[in-house]
Amino acid sequence: MVRGLRCPEDRWAWVEINLDALRQNTAALKRLMDRDTLMMCVVKADAYGHGAVRCAKAMLRAGADQFAVATVAEGVELREAGIRQPIAILSEPPVETVQTIVDHDLSPAVFNQSFALALGECAAAAGKVATYHLAIDTGMTRIGVNWRDALELRRSIDFHRGIECAGTFTHFATADVPRDWDFEMQARRFFDAVDNIDAAGLSTGLVHCANTPATMMHPRVHMDMCRAGIGLYGLYPSAETRKVANLSPVMSVRGRITRVERPEVGTGVSYGLTYRVPRPNIQICTVPIGYADGLSRVLSGNMDVLVNGERCRQVGRICMDQFMFEVSVNNVRAYRPTRAVEYGDVVTILGSDGSETILADDMAARRNTINYEVVCDFGLRLQKIYV
Repeated sequence: MVRGLRCPEDRWAWVEINLDALRQNTAALKRLMDRDTLMMCVVKADAYGHGAVRCAKAMLRAGADQFAVATVAEGVELREAGIRQPIAILSEPPVETVQTIVDHDLSPAVFNQSFALALGECAAAAGKVATYHLAIDTGMTRIGVNWRDALELRRSIDFHRGIECAGTFTHFATADVPRDWDFEMQARRFFDAVDNIDAAGLSTGLVHCANTPATMMHPRVHMDMCRAGIGLYGLYPSAETRKVANLSPVMSVRGRITRVERPEVGTGVSYGLTYRVPRPNIQICTVPIGYADGLSRVLSGNMDVLVNGERCRQVGRICMDQFMFEVSVNNVRAYRPTRAVEYGDVVTILGSDGSETILADDMAARRNTINYEVVCDFGLRLQKIYV
């Protein structure tokens, strides 16, 4: 049985965010770093579905020094919520956003001369100096100036009085793979590029390249600052990282039963009637959570839920706003709850109830995806309740 329940009044479906777990995870990752190493907490995509503003404020109390987002709008949201710490944008936005960036003191990634100079012109016109983080592509082939050309780019923009380098970074593609050759190659390329910039007498700002797996598995690349992401939310980027720190999932997903029926044998359930009631005395229960809320339709007939501390099988196709599950009362089968369920009972889709737990990793494995996507999806529409 789920204790201390809080839920929205207007819809019996919600995401539950445990701020104590978030603070504990932040502190656990911070302890992996040297005392002088700063911690940049990644709160992009609404803090991976967990709520960026509330999470950022909780992280601050647990040791966060800076924040990172993916878009200008995400950075503005933090500023308008009163976050005054440095905020990096982990991409180079469209040039049309430079005024907003300057107005809100954000630090975008830079890897194109034209964008950098436009940012500098805008800042200088406002009597300011805009900061940026130089993004270096060391082999992931996503964003950044090629590592061989990083010094040349810096030389082409550093004359401008309206911009200043606050950091130099890259992103690892395989930091979660032990003893990986590609990771080592990326690290060497990054260090070479940083050394070249430094040897030319140009400031690198804060050097950072360690994402969550690199923070946990590769202390030698911690540099001036680590960028912690998925681990903050109690999710592990790989099985190997479970050995390094004890993290607790921050997100649970719950709903309440809105309908309970005992259909006749042979009655179909949901679109396509892919499931039919196989025997008497089976309850079919409806919960108001569907694929528009992040519960992937791919999971139809291939997932469990928890109710009253016991597992029940989801049946029929998951709908846009609802799904159904079965309770086999007084029948011997794999799922055999000890009692019937009732209208209003709490159902756990992700999280713990009693001794049973459903992890984002479990759901990700059944969806053939990663835990990152699972929690991001649930954060899109469901109301967040902070506990």
